[in-house]
Order: sequence, then structure tokens, then C-alpha cells
Amino acid sequence: MAKPSLRSRLFLSHLAVMGVGIITLASVGWLYSPRLFVVSLERIEGYGISVRQVRTQLIQGFEFAWTRGMLWSVLIGAGAAGGLSYWVSRRIIRPLDHMEAVTRQFAAGHLSERVPPSEILEIQRLANSFNRMAADLEGVEQRRRELVSDLTHELRTPLTIVKGYLEGLGDGTVEPSAELYQRLAREAGRLQRLVNDLQELSKLEAGYLPIQTETVNLPPLLHSLVLGFADQVGDRPIEIRLSAPSDLPAIKADPERVEQILVNLLGNALRYTESGEITLEAKAEPDRVWLAVRDTGSGIAEADLPSVFERFWRADRSRDRNSGGTGIGLTICRRLVEVQGGEISVISQLGQGSEFRFWLPRAFPDRKR
Repeated sequence: MAKPSLRSRLFLSHLAVMGVGIITLASVGWLYSPRLFVVSLERIEGYGISVRQVRTQLIQGFEFAWTRGMLWSVLIGAGAAGGLSYWVSRRIIRPLDHMEAVTRQFAAGHLSERVPPSEILEIQRLANSFNRMAADLEGVEQRRRELVSDLTHELRTPLTIVKGYLEGLGDGTVEPSAELYQRLAREAGRLQRLVNDLQELSKLEAGYLPIQTETVNLPPLLHSLVLGFADQVGDRPIEIRLSAPSDLPAIKADPERVEQILVNLLGNALRYTESGEITLEAKAEPDRVWLAVRDTGSGIAEADLPSVFERFWRADRSRDRNSGGTGIGLTICRRLVEVQGGEISVISQLGQGSEFRFWLPRAFPDRKR
């Protein structure tokens, strides 16, 4: 047996309340109105006016008038109240029907559908909650599609190259050589780095990547990084220098993850800087230590800055692809900084260079400052 709808229940509840009110009114009126009328007649007789001869007729006339009036009142009142109850029920249910229709459209894949506003406060709150949830789900779905599209694009290039060379080697149109095998090894390495980065990013976002926080003394780590990247400059007129105080305080972080962040930032700076300098800077505040990588490279357009930390974003896709980047290094950096309690940001001007800076909490905050 089908259960009654909410509209029917609301309408029936209104009718039930109205019925109880009418029965109560009629019962009280039937029991007490004639008695009160008799009391009124006795009070009139107390003023010297005799109504005994017509008392019976007066009482009967009153009862008739009262009954007829009550009957018409019940009919008219019940009709008006019933119509009003039906209108109110429809007014309450209509936005819920709209919400049901929107949820069906939403379930069918139309993620842009939203619940219209309602004059009823509680339903408006429900609509706002649903619309926020719908917007979040739409964003998640959009990011999922972009991730699949970008991942497909990233995998297609090295796979096409490897397939083409292997087919050429198979049918004899390409001669085997050491250079060819090195090219195949580089493409395989790109695929491996992409898979490793995706796996690490997945663990970070799912909270599965372990972070072993400890007290980290930064100066030795920063000096070793600067020396290591100075050896990678080659013939380019680039100076890599360190700007940090000798008494730089320790931080509370995972040393391997801090090194991973700085290696990624320094690698990006070196990739996009043809000449000039790259500076690794550190400075302390009472409760945190700021680390920054500043370069004089090609820079990033202002319109692109909000997208810098998104997956597979590149300021120059073709250049970055040839250099072997996966396009998710900065996304990993952001997540690594966040899981260690810090924040990361970027300042850049096109043609003038970029500065990526982040902070991590101090191991022993300075409370005296």
C-alpha cells in the first residue's frame, strides 16, 4: 500500500486541527450557551421585566438561531479553512517538488542544476546547503575530467614516441643505435616519474603519505642544495646563492620532505632561468621560518598565478615537456607544505622572474618577541 504524500499529510493535519477546533467550539457552545442565555433571562427578570410567558419560546428561538448560525459557520469556516490549508500545503510542498526535480536532474548528470530560492526560511536553508553541495560536486567532477584529460595527454606523447621507435626497430626502418636507446630510456624515465609523482600526490591527498616531523637544522641542508644546483648550471651565466642568517632557528618538519620541496622549486627556477641569478633565501619570525626561491627567469603572467599550483599546469607547456617535467611538482609542493602546517605562495611578473615562498613552524617558537 502506497504511503500518503507529504502534501496529503499536511492537508489532513490541517483538517484534523480544524475539525478538533470545530467540535470543541460546538460542544462548548451547545453545553453552555443555552444555560448562559437562561441566566441572562433571569437577570432581565431581576430588573422587573417579566419574560416567563415567552421564556420557552425565547429559549427555543435562541437554540434554533444558534444551531443555524453554527451550521453556517461550520460550513463556511470549514470551506475557507480547507481551501486555505490546501493552498498553504501546496505553497510548502512546491519548493520541495522543485528540489526533487533538481536532484533527479543532478543524479542524471546535469551538475549545473540548482534549487531555486524559496520564501520559506527552513526550505531556503536546505536549498542553500544543497546548492553548496552541488557546486562542490560539480567542481570535483570538473577537476576529475581535467585530470583524466591532462593525464591522457601526458601519457600519449612518450607512449607515441616509444611505440614509433619500437615499430621502426621491428620492421627495420630505424637503425638501432646508442642514441636511440638513450632516447627510449629518457621517455621511459618520464613515464616512471609521472607515475611516481601521481602516486605520491594521491597518497598526499588521501592522507596516506607518512610525515616524520623532527627538529630540522636548516643551514647545512640549504648549503648542500645550493652547492648541488650550482653544479647543474653548466655554461649558462647563472649564479645560485644563499641568503640566510647564520643563527637561523630550527624548524619542526620532515627533513626529506623539506628537501623535496626545495629541490622542486630550485629545479623549476633553473629550468626557466637563462641568465641572472637564483636565490635561496631564509628568514625567521617568532613562530615560523620563511623559505623562498627567487629567480630572474621568464616569470609567470598575472592571469596564470591562481593556477600555478594546479595539476599539470604549465606556463609554457612545450618547453616544460621537452625538459621532462610532469606538471604536478608544484601541486605536490603545496600539499607537502600544508601537511606540515605551513603555507606556500608565489609572486611573479612576466619577463622579470618569480618568487616561490613558504613557511614552516619553528621547533622552538620565540615567545619573548
